[in-house]
Amino acid sequence: MNRRLHPPLHLLRAFVTTAELGTIATACIALHLTPGAVSKQVMELEQWLGLPLFERVRKRLRLTAAGQRYLLRIKPLLQQLEVATLDIMSNPASGGVLHLSVLPSFGAKWLIPRLPRFQAAHPQVALQFMPYLQGYDFTRPDLDAAIRYGDGAWPGAEAEYLIGRDMTLIAPRPRRGDPPLRQPADVVSRRLLQHVTVPHAWAQWCAGHGVRGLNPRGGIQLDQYVAIIRAVTAGLGIGLVPTCLIEDELARGEVVAPLAGAAGTHVAQEGYFVCYPENKASLEPLLALRNWLRAEVGAGDASSTAKPR
Repeated sequence: MNRRLHPPLHLLRAFVTTAELGTIATACIALHLTPGAVSKQVMELEQWLGLPLFERVRKRLRLTAAGQRYLLRIKPLLQQLEVATLDIMSNPASGGVLHLSVLPSFGAKWLIPRLPRFQAAHPQVALQFMPYLQGYDFTRPDLDAAIRYGDGAWPGAEAEYLIGRDMTLIAPRPRRGDPPLRQPADVVSRRLLQHVTVPHAWAQWCAGHGVRGLNPRGGIQLDQYVAIIRAVTAGLGIGLVPTCLIEDELARGEVVAPLAGAAGTHVAQEGYFVCYPENKASLEPLLALRNWLRAEVGAGDASSTAKPR
């Protein structure tokens, strides 16, 4: 018997929608079909497979064990098909859509101001920014790459270091009555601002500069570097932030880097990395972005940053 290896697409769509919504009545609204049409398509799929996918419980449908397994396999494939279709429709000739997730601080302070240069060099690439997600799930078909902060070791992802290991100690503009901040030991008199996902930063800085007598885990905890910069500007304390994020504030005098030379800097283990799953490494839009990012960093944005390990 000559039989296709997969059921017709409209039957799969009816199954997934019904499974997610739980009733034929709600599925038919989402699919813009009559209840009878949706019910018929679900039954045709069950006949095609030769096994039941749903149990009829009162007025609701409940997935069988086989239905649950099938839904887990079919749903991401349909999502991939939708993403691929939108991609080719958006850029039929060349280029394509790149679905990218970026940390808010890095996006606002470093990436977005430079993106006009990327768009001028690669007008065929359409960037679509996905909501920032802690952890970045590359099993999702609608996420191609992400810019993350960390040590570069994430399971299931290739990671290429960009920038951000150089840290600078920043403080509010001096005001009358503020305790002096001329040498590393003077930080003992100041309130520390902590990044919640980098809780060891001050401890490492203190160890590197021989500072004793303060709690390196104390102070106000914030979840983004841009929030730390704002807090320093408001006079709430002192912060350690990636140098690449505070160039503008330093130039405008909104914050100061009071400790000159090595005393005011710190080379961290963490930095910003462009990350992507191995199976998407050859995507043309991603290759364009990665090459452009290398050029931007190499052009001088991070000429003094530590080299990737």
